[in-house]
Amino acid sequence: MELALSHWIYGFFTLLIIITMVFRKGVVLPTLLGTFVVAWVYQGSVIDGFTAIFNANLVAAQELFNIFLIITFMVALLHSLKDLGADRRMIQPIQKIMVNGHIAFLVLVVVTYFISLFFWPTPAVPLICALLVPAAIRAGLPAMVAAMAVALAGQGMALSSDYIIQVAPDLSAKAAGVETSVLVDQALILSVITGVIAIGIAYLFNKKSFRLKNDPKIEQELAVMQGREEETPKRTNNKNLPLWSKIFAVLVPVSMLTVMVYMVSTKLSEGRMGGFEGGDGAAFIGGVAVILLLLSTVVFGRHRALDYISEHIINGFVFAFKAMGPVIPIAGFFFLGSSDFSGSILSIGDEEGPALLFDLVQSTQSVLPQSAFLAAFSILIIGIITGLDGSGFSGLPITGSLSNALANGTIEPETLAAIGQMGTIWTGGGTIIAWSSLVAVAGFCGVPVLDLVRKNFGPVIIGLVISTLIAVFLF
Repeated sequence: MELALSHWIYGFFTLLIIITMVFRKGVVLPTLLGTFVVAWVYQGSVIDGFTAIFNANLVAAQELFNIFLIITFMVALLHSLKDLGADRRMIQPIQKIMVNGHIAFLVLVVVTYFISLFFWPTPAVPLICALLVPAAIRAGLPAMVAAMAVALAGQGMALSSDYIIQVAPDLSAKAAGVETSVLVDQALILSVITGVIAIGIAYLFNKKSFRLKNDPKIEQELAVMQGREEETPKRTNNKNLPLWSKIFAVLVPVSMLTVMVYMVSTKLSEGRMGGFEGGDGAAFIGGVAVILLLLSTVVFGRHRALDYISEHIINGFVFAFKAMGPVIPIAGFFFLGSSDFSGSILSIGDEEGPALLFDLVQSTQSVLPQSAFLAAFSILIIGIITGLDGSGFSGLPITGSLSNALANGTIEPETLAAIGQMGTIWTGGGTIIAWSSLVAVAGFCGVPVLDLVRKNFGPVIIGLVISTLIAVFLF
């Protein structure tokens, strides 16, 4: 295969982006510059380079906007539940179960996992850490171990599969050119394997530090957690607020559980490729979240509901763009390397667009051994490297695109993309990177973030290696 100058330039910028991530710097600048230069060289016109920058971001935004919407609606719903006080009521019954440190650890893991599946871990962390972590510490669980449980179950196991909202698998699948419905199943399995191993190791290594309820260190750790800022509560003239708070504390979990059961049941009845998955699944849960948002806002605000719901949705969009905004230019650059999108970005009409990234990887196949192990661990390492930026999502277009290119017949691109997703999110999502959302977990739990990184590092890496080995044999 003969490579053109545009191929080499695309490869140079891909390598530059990865190196930039290793040094923990932002990669938006090199992706935008790379899109411009590659398009300019390929088309032979600087004007086409300018238009390609805009087109790449537009194509990426069109492909990913459904992700922004689902994040917006789920975060808006969580804010409306805070107004009612229903978020606290949902947690209160669980606090009574924590009779000792061992049970508290298990409860933290399970509750964090399921809440993070529906609301994402970052907006769920304040709720969990404010209400459950103090109860867990009083039961004898050290604050550091509580922080590990929250990070590994939420930022790690739940976010790496993203099985309900399906932002991560949708990003990976689009970049890899595969069906989300296949990838999401494999990602769920790998995330659970990685999570169970990492959480199990964390428990075994730290269970000797669990305390009795009368230990004086408990009050010291609780004192460290004091002083967190609280949001200014909104005004309401609803005298039945406690009743509505109880109703929504039951209604929301039941609704979300019903959604999950229905999605799983349609999948089982309609086969591997059937049911509500990918975009349909996101639309379904997003629609349910909107109706719950409408009801909770009307109940709380009454005549001010029109203002409150706008405020909640604006807050949801702000959170979504803060979390996902940098992904658009990054995805645009890697979409340029895919023949599925490059035609639209380069404005070449009905002609088939170039597959720059695929051609580059294919040109190396003759000198590389055709090994599923080599391909799998290469993607895992690349995923870990791209996760070093602390985002957790910005590396998914990279690992997805490379998975499609590295699939050599010995392993499927869906499997490689799922492995890359594990490496990217477990690293950058907030388990072993100090400059990620792990800072929030450490801050709420009152522990040093670098100590938390060191505690999480070994269990997470062992979990990722074992799950990758299982993926090679299982899939």
